[in-house]
Amino acid sequence: MDRRQFLKTAGAGAALAMVADFNDLFARGTYDKWVGKPWKGWEKGEFQVHFIYTGVGESMFMIFPDGTSMLLDCGDHDVVSRSQARGRVPLPLLPGGSRHAGEWIARYVQRVNPGGNKVDYMMLSHYHTDHGGGRRFYSGIKPGTEDYRLSGFSEAAEYLSFGKAFDRCYPQMKEPIPLGENVEESIQMRQFYDYQTRERGMKVEQLRLGAEDQIVMLKDPSAFGSFKVRNISANGRIALRDGTIRDLYADRIAKTHPKSLNENGMSQGIFIKYGPFSFYTAGDFSDSWKDENGVKHIIEEEMADAVWHADVAKLNHHGYLNSMPRKLVKALSARVWVSCVWDQPHTAPPTLETLSDRSLYPGDRIICPTCFTAQRRDEDAGKPGVGDICESAFDGGHIVLNVEKGGKAYSISYLTAVDESMKVKSVMRFIP
Repeated sequence: MDRRQFLKTAGAGAALAMVADFNDLFARGTYDKWVGKPWKGWEKGEFQVHFIYTGVGESMFMIFPDGTSMLLDCGDHDVVSRSQARGRVPLPLLPGGSRHAGEWIARYVQRVNPGGNKVDYMMLSHYHTDHGGGRRFYSGIKPGTEDYRLSGFSEAAEYLSFGKAFDRCYPQMKEPIPLGENVEESIQMRQFYDYQTRERGMKVEQLRLGAEDQIVMLKDPSAFGSFKVRNISANGRIALRDGTIRDLYADRIAKTHPKSLNENGMSQGIFIKYGPFSFYTAGDFSDSWKDENGVKHIIEEEMADAVWHADVAKLNHHGYLNSMPRKLVKALSARVWVSCVWDQPHTAPPTLETLSDRSLYPGDRIICPTCFTAQRRDEDAGKPGVGDICESAFDGGHIVLNVEKGGKAYSISYLTAVDESMKVKSVMRFIP
């Protein structure tokens, strides 16, 4: 499929009716034969995204239709101290504190990955600890090294073997401006990449914006020709639908020469098509500033020009505060919104209100955070959007997006995260 064909199929998807294949179009928690049983696993031809809940960061594990695998983010963040310092109750840490997030994530991957401990790709959306791990939070030094810390991706790599990494600016670390040597996350990831390439033969590539031939199926690429991954954002730039690249920070850098930029705005993002099905994710892609004329620039609004309708979309920046502006929500018009959370204010009331606004696009939709606590339900009772939240999120859980062969139908399942049983709590099935 070339770029022209990709654009054609993506545009056509927006016109398809978003309906579920059960009688009640909004039957949240619809149960089928899998509820109460362990997760069924992956079958060839299925595209899966596992939103792994730990309570301390964001992590998604993808299995392409031919079995090619990718771990997108592997966060390990000092959530407890941060929450306590701000007077908030931390979200539940699941399955518990006996292991750190990198190990929990690796164990989850080993349970569902058709390749066992061998993962074809990894990608860090951006250099923040809640997405890749850090150097200060219970980060042990790997034995036999001077300063190689184990946290997030580097800890997961003690149990998993990664073939290739997609990074936004390694090895120069200068895009769109030099990151500097005092940025905790960039130091962590530079050491991780250096070690993995030197000792384990991992390859690292910078993401090529607009490319549809970089993140590809490796096992049986010809078998599922309608599956395509398009790179849409990195380093404050976005690949527009017409194939051109828009640099969101060029004027700002040229005029003000900032010493640093909001790392969220540097997030790597991808848009996936599989037959009539489509999926959006772009890390924490968010930032805003005022220019010399007082005009406010919101980069998420620019992202609306780089996407199509998405059946399932992951919220930028965990749905925090005013992420996901109206223009972007309307452009995506998702049937399912997924939010990877690790803090009480995530999937915030202003974001919920925008997502639930039927004036932006018609039809039912469901909002699926990985956790939405009793505290939040009490505080936000009656506010717009709360009624669109899936009840299975209330006590926290992993979320699995399972797209059936050819992309003709997809389901959202919540799995228990209190232990490693992978027991299914609820299932919803939809037609793109």
